Amino acid sequence: MGNLPRAFGLALVTGVLAASPAVAAVPHVVQPGESLWSIAAANNFTTRALAAANGLSENSNVVLGTTINIPSVTEAASALSAAGITPGAPATSTSPSSAAAAPAVAGGGYAVQPGDTLSGIAATHGVSLASLAAANGVSPDSFAIAGTTIRIPSASATPVPASTTSSEGPPALGGYTVRPGDTLSGIAVQAGVSMQQLAWMNGLDPSQYLLAGTVLKLPTGAPAPSTSAPAPVQTIVPAAAPTPTPERVTSSEISQVAAQHGVPASLANAIAWQESGFNNSMVSSANARGVMQIMPGTWDWVNRSLTPSNPLNPNSAVDNVRGGVLYLRQLLNDFGGDQNAAIAAYYQGEGAVKSRGLYPETEQYVNSVNALRSRFGG
Repeated sequence: MGNLPRAFGLALVTGVLAASPAVAAVPHVVQPGESLWSIAAANNFTTRALAAANGLSENSNVVLGTTINIPSVTEAASALSAAGITPGAPATSTSPSSAAAAPAVAGGGYAVQPGDTLSGIAATHGVSLASLAAANGVSPDSFAIAGTTIRIPSASATPVPASTTSSEGPPALGGYTVRPGDTLSGIAVQAGVSMQQLAWMNGLDPSQYLLAGTVLKLPTGAPAPSTSAPAPVQTIVPAAAPTPTPERVTSSEISQVAAQHGVPASLANAIAWQESGFNNSMVSSANARGVMQIMPGTWDWVNRSLTPSNPLNPNSAVDNVRGGVLYLRQLLNDFGGDQNAAIAAYYQGEGAVKSRGLYPETEQYVNSVNALRSRFGG
């Protein structure tokens, strides 16, 4: 990220999530910055299903302090069926082969059943996973949720490149996997930074050996070390904070943290979703970690500069969000409230944005985040 490491991450940007069965409706009090879409996404439902379960239209606005009932999967399916949105209640089989017996919908679509996966639906209908994902504007890694409709392309269809308005973000900048024979000092020289700076950025001890397979973040714009050696299959994540933990956060949790620190909730949610899909176990190829994909150097800087009296817990998913939000607030301050510039700096690095302007990948990232913001009430 230039002078400070940025938060990088894979972008799993889809409008569908895996449904987790619930036993009964659970009341949810609407928090600042939430929308019907964000509440649905945080609880593994489509907006359509959540709206139907609450007797609302998909375009309804939710009012702060009011209660939205989070249905069980069965209740959501029944509500959709009662509203005439799906042909019937989901099938009980969880086998991907159940797609063949499931009802089709008008226009060549398929009503997703419990247990379906994109790959299973693609195989059943004789199309490639890439074609199916492209036809529906989602990532091939996306989950499918009962009650949604999947468009089935023709078997001869080829994947269509994502448009510039897609919410699919670019990969992380500056990622490098250490090869046998590499040294931290050698990589630092080629990257144009000091060995101490590179070590701090990645949470490494410069006095220790650099192990092959270690994932590193190089400064934005720095050339990768010239080597003919292939990257090792097994990768190593440096043992530094923040710690990736098997947790997920919800949109409402992110909104609460954002409100506490004066950052637009839709902005914090969009970046969190763009970076990790709200998944705190995510580690990027550029050594960024957690929900907000925070580099060890950024984590250290936030703790020393922004929260010196109340250090963040490196094992907490919510504190990972807090660290990212605090850093985002600092970027907003540094760019005079220019939200697009702050988004760009979150991806490319503040120093690199100021000295080099926006890379094409950064412009794509900004567009992706802004496209997502509308889904989180922004």
